[in-house]
Amino acid sequence: MKNKIKFFLCLSALLFLLTTVLAGCGYTTRSMLAGKFSTIYITPFLNKVDVTQESFSENKYRIYRPMLETDITKKVINRYLFDGNLKPVKEAQADLVLKGELIEYRKDPLSYTSNSEDVTEYRININVNLSLWDKKENKLVWEENNFNGNYSYFTSFATGSVVVVSEDTAVNNAVEDLARRIVERTVEQW
Repeated sequence: MKNKIKFFLCLSALLFLLTTVLAGCGYTTRSMLAGKFSTIYITPFLNKVDVTQESFSENKYRIYRPMLETDITKKVINRYLFDGNLKPVKEAQADLVLKGELIEYRKDPLSYTSNSEDVTEYRININVNLSLWDKKENKLVWEENNFNGNYSYFTSFATGSVVVVSEDTAVNNAVEDLARRIVERTVEQW
């Protein structure tokens, strides 16, 4: 009788372990590119913001921020270093090449004071065009237009228990959001 109970307990434990292992299969946040690609070169982002475009109601908040394309390039490289799935290297050593163009920087008002004179909240939107190239085969892996990073922030006119940040901090946070999304788009391939 004791042998049957031991056998039943061992069999139950084995089935539980097998079920647990199989239930955990199928989902991972590891890179989908890991086997084929290990290095990436990020070309300096180009500034393609059209500052000569005439202003109208839909684009009146489009502006240019000096050196934003350089900040984007640095943050994207740093994000790849932080992620660790693809190592940023010089172009000659790269498996992949990421090309990007800054096409829009916008500061959109989201809310106003009760008298509608002052903006209490803005959203920074940064849009880029991206393409990822397999350097060995000179083949386009994927392309995304109007890829967006954004960040909303409150101004000094906001009331209540909100955290007020400067526009510079908000821009930095929007660039970080953009860099995070670019790396996720590259390595996770959802």
